[in-house]
Amino acid sequence: MPDIVKETITLKDGRAITIETGELARQADGSATVRIGNTMLLATVVVSKEIKNEINFLPLTVDYREKYYAGGKIPGGFIKREGRPSDEEILTMRLVDRVLRPTFPEYFKREIQIMISLLSYDKNVLPDGLAGLAASTALSVAGVPFNGPISEIRIIRLKKKFIINPSLDQLKEADIDLIVGGSINSILMIEGEMKEIKENELLNILIKAHEAIKPQIEAQIRLSKKLSKKNFFFFEDEEKKSEKEKIENEFLKKELISFAYKEIEKIYNNFLSKKNRYNQEQIILKNFKKKFLIEEKKEIFIDQFYEEIKKKIIRNLILKKGIRLDGRTNTQIRSISSVVDYLPGVHGSALFSRGETQSLTTVTLGSSLDANKINNVIMENQEKFYLHYNFPPFSTGEIRPIRGVSRREIGHGNLAQRALKNIIPKNPYTIRIVSDILESNGSSSMATVCAASLALMDSGISIENPVSGIAMGLFIDNEKKIIISDIIGEEDYFGDLDFKITGTKNGITACQMDVKNIQGITYDILNKILIQAWEGRIYILQKMLEVLPQYRKKMKNNAPKIYTFNIPKDFIGSVIGPGGKVIQEIQSCTNTNILIEDKKDFGYIEIIGKDYEKIEKAIDRIKQITFIPELGKVYKAKVKSIKDFGAFVEIAKGVEGLLHISEIGWKRLNHIEEELHIGDIIDVKFLGIDEKNKKMKLSRKVLLPRPGKKND
Repeated sequence: MPDIVKETITLKDGRAITIETGELARQADGSATVRIGNTMLLATVVVSKEIKNEINFLPLTVDYREKYYAGGKIPGGFIKREGRPSDEEILTMRLVDRVLRPTFPEYFKREIQIMISLLSYDKNVLPDGLAGLAASTALSVAGVPFNGPISEIRIIRLKKKFIINPSLDQLKEADIDLIVGGSINSILMIEGEMKEIKENELLNILIKAHEAIKPQIEAQIRLSKKLSKKNFFFFEDEEKKSEKEKIENEFLKKELISFAYKEIEKIYNNFLSKKNRYNQEQIILKNFKKKFLIEEKKEIFIDQFYEEIKKKIIRNLILKKGIRLDGRTNTQIRSISSVVDYLPGVHGSALFSRGETQSLTTVTLGSSLDANKINNVIMENQEKFYLHYNFPPFSTGEIRPIRGVSRREIGHGNLAQRALKNIIPKNPYTIRIVSDILESNGSSSMATVCAASLALMDSGISIENPVSGIAMGLFIDNEKKIIISDIIGEEDYFGDLDFKITGTKNGITACQMDVKNIQGITYDILNKILIQAWEGRIYILQKMLEVLPQYRKKMKNNAPKIYTFNIPKDFIGSVIGPGGKVIQEIQSCTNTNILIEDKKDFGYIEIIGKDYEKIEKAIDRIKQITFIPELGKVYKAKVKSIKDFGAFVEIAKGVEGLLHISEIGWKRLNHIEEELHIGDIIDVKFLGIDEKNKKMKLSRKVLLPRPGKKND
């Protein structure tokens, strides 16, 4: 029988999370299951037995997959099995990777693969907030050296109450939605969206989130203490081997420092552009390798040492001298330029440049047919607002193969989409935004947010509060903590933190934070970053509004016009007609597209066209078919025919009713022609439907002044 070890974490609302190892996937170096309610995940860790010295980064792969059987579903499509990961699965992979990657020691060079599977799904608990806990537990079980355990939670604010591990239904109503990752001592990662909240509100929920993370870490520690250490042996000498390699290559490092340090420092003090700076750095490195005839197998170490030198110089310039690579102060924003209506043939566009980062963003308007259909284990939904982010290699002057959309592109696009989605007003359109990054030197996702706001306003979407975004950085040593605004690429790469924050003039709409070289940050620093970011956001927003102060009141001529309205459910068949004959005829003669959707209590009509007059004709035709008179309403009626007992009048096109002779006026009539003639336009009031014959009751008499009684 397997030796099962289990721990329980009790949440404040009474629910329990169990973490367990020993029963599933025992051939892996580490495996763990996490369960709350009927949501259950399995995480496995396998570490290579070889040390890969030829690489200078952590070869970590995180994979997250949702099994369709977990939700009682069968995959769609022809093949009927799980295929490539969905965007939602990739986003969860990134969430786990981002919180784990900075916790591994520098010497750890083994390839490591973490696989997380959703085995069972309970609609009351979303699984993505549990993936980090599952991965960390599996790592702890494997005995992999990392600065953990860590954990991640999903936390929302719903009606001023905080909820940990919410359901999808709760998520839809929340005004704050965050996934927060952290260690026992500090927060390491933040990702989420909000509905224009203040900085102190964000800080408050982060404190609540960290309080909820700590018990999950303590449970992992208790679990690890119950395990035998027999599987941990092959990691013990890792650090010693790394140190030995460093000593063997110390001579090369000293020579490189002597050769390159002052030259690189001189380059950085000249405040060059990114491209010129990079070219000159490469010349120095190339000359060093040429002078010392570096062996091919040693080049990897030289490249590593060169990066260490650059890092030391950049950090010294910022922390000791207060100098940034482009000469700005800590709070200064790079130069900003914007152009709207840049592409004449699209529905909305903007070119936004900040320093050496540039986004060309477009808005395309469509109908319900263009909605982004999501059909996975967790949900079936149609997004009527979505954003795609493209990061081509030329934007950084590189050549690399293009193999589909990268995880980074999906992640950056998702952040920008979340930043904007809650400020989009109610409208009938499906809105697709595409951001093409044409030049990049840091903060390209934030440039996307700014460009997208302007493009939406240019398209005529009634954005009352546009969104701006900024990426904040942090440099820490034993003496100083320097917060910098609007970071560039090297400041992101060599800094200790990257904190992206977006918002309107009223508050924050989204944020994303990653810790790089430190084990978390204090709440005091977080608060200072948020305050400094607010100042930067408002400055950027003012620059944007100088270009386009308000959304355009009229859409472009080439943009589709959409009109929506509801009809009584019983009339859906009449509008469609036998075999679709009626609706096809209306579409043909008005040059429109008409969509009809059978909703719960009514029929939803969507008319799409480019000519307002033709759309109005289509509306009139449908309203004629679906006309129902309102009780007590007065209608302009045309006399169509006259009989001895009354006149038939038309109150709407094709809708006729009998105006009885007794309801024509107060005077007794022998012949109706005494009062009415065919073609006359009169006012009549709708009094309801006669219960006996189910016909309309109309009256002209009630609208006329009643004659006074004669005196005796």
